[in-house]
Amino acid sequence: QVQLVESGGGLVQAGGCLRLSCAASGSIFSINVMEWYRQDPGKQRELVARVTSGGSTNYADSVKGRFTISLDNAKNAVNLQMCSLKPEDTAAYYCRAEVATTLHTPPRTFQFWGQGTQVTVSP
Repeated sequence: QVQLVESGGGLVQAGGCLRLSCAASGSIFSINVMEWYRQDPGKQRELVARVTSGGSTNYADSVKGRFTISLDNAKNAVNLQMCSLKPEDTAAYYCRAEVATTLHTPPRTFQFWGQGTQVTVSP
């Protein structure tokens, strides 16, 4: 199996920065995509940012220019640098990865989710 562990959430004032990290471990053959989602209570989970193994990135319109996603291939990790934070960025942030695992031959790709980390931005 594969485990995703997020870290870096917390409380920050509006205009500040936070850096989220998500490290994958376990039966990893390769990681194809890593993403960050967020969810506020009562709302749908939304995609915040996405990075592929080739380095292509995509961002939600609401975070473009403020958030930066980066892949650390050596550590099987993804980081999300968030700056110019706004109260509306407050949410639980979840890491998702599409991972080809070594549990099958040939390797098969599955999606995995982290447990989430809370980000709270005060006015």
